[in-house]
Amino acid sequence: MTSTLDQAPAPTTPDGARARALAAAREVVAGHPPTEVPQREFLEACFDAGLAWVQFPEGLGGLGADQGVQAAVDAVLQGAGGPIPFWLNPMGYGMAAPTVVAHGSRALQERLLKPLYCCDEIWCQLFSEPGVGSDLAGLATRAVPEGNEWVVDGQKVWTSSAHKARWALLLARTDPDQPKHRGLTYFVLDMHQPGVEVRPLRQMTGEAEFNEVHLTGARIPDSHRLGEVGEGWRVAMTTLMNERNAIGGGSSVRGSGTIADALRLWRERPDLHTPVLRERLLRLAVRADAARLTGDRYRAEQGGRPAGPEGSVGKLTGAELNQEVYELCLDLLGPEAALYSGYDPTDAPSAGDPPDLARRFLRSRANTIEGGTSEVLRNVVAERLLGLPGDVRVDTGRPWKEVPRG
Repeated sequence: MTSTLDQAPAPTTPDGARARALAAAREVVAGHPPTEVPQREFLEACFDAGLAWVQFPEGLGGLGADQGVQAAVDAVLQGAGGPIPFWLNPMGYGMAAPTVVAHGSRALQERLLKPLYCCDEIWCQLFSEPGVGSDLAGLATRAVPEGNEWVVDGQKVWTSSAHKARWALLLARTDPDQPKHRGLTYFVLDMHQPGVEVRPLRQMTGEAEFNEVHLTGARIPDSHRLGEVGEGWRVAMTTLMNERNAIGGGSSVRGSGTIADALRLWRERPDLHTPVLRERLLRLAVRADAARLTGDRYRAEQGGRPAGPEGSVGKLTGAELNQEVYELCLDLLGPEAALYSGYDPTDAPSAGDPPDLARRFLRSRANTIEGGTSEVLRNVVAERLLGLPGDVRVDTGRPWKEVPRG
């Protein structure tokens, strides 16, 4: 007679989880060809199959697998023409989703994750503020409890996608009597409410991708708090580690990412070739492939562990590589590179249009600032990965309200 224990399925091995995920990816591609069906249909099929973030729990866009499996899944999905989800909803996919899964209630996870992945709801990140530079813990935006809600007043700046965001990740000060790292609390803010004003910041490209956000009496239900009161810095570290991991992670498909623009230009314009430029292109292509493989190895070794400071390496090297790639593109184009006509939001390019390399060159100037400046990331690598002594910090242990601010 067979016992219940004998009938129970064997636990999924790492190889078994990978095989299961790859089979699901191939099934999604076959049933919802990404080049033939609407983008949302394809994304919804990926989410329902657990391929959005394979390391997430089942039912929340994942399979409960090791994160390293995601690279193999993405190779199938993107190799068939599927989009890179991070570029569709960067703050949502790379930062909000891991933070909500790690620190949010089950009800909040079920409400937010699928619309996020399918791009029904865009996200932004309300961290940076005027006057505190890279010292995130020095922020001054206040959240004051009122019944079962929090009332928020303050100003945020350099907020990507705030002009089209439905939700925001918000870090605010809830106890000014505590040292700056311990008086913070983390929330999910509804951007479509009274008291939220978004003002665009025009960039050198002509776009207004960044914004400043003014909060005046904005309200947040306590059920939209992530983590405990006063534990906002710990929750923010989840966001920042995942942000750097997502920005620096890139695609698992060889020759993809920004280096693809340089390779395409080289193929299409043989009249621009010189031996010196050829050598520069080869060096950048090798670095791009090394960065891709390093990212894949990190994800494989990470397994089911939360994102850590190792992701700072990918973000640091990727940002500087992007800038050098577009510098090469403009050097290849020579005088043609000066023909940038500016950004016209009423004339959006179609998927088949060639990339505007002059615009991408100008936009890449921000890569070494956004998501943590290269200087900050070098400190992270030095202190948290190499074990070198930290910078001198004169405000440790002092109440935030007593720390001088500019």
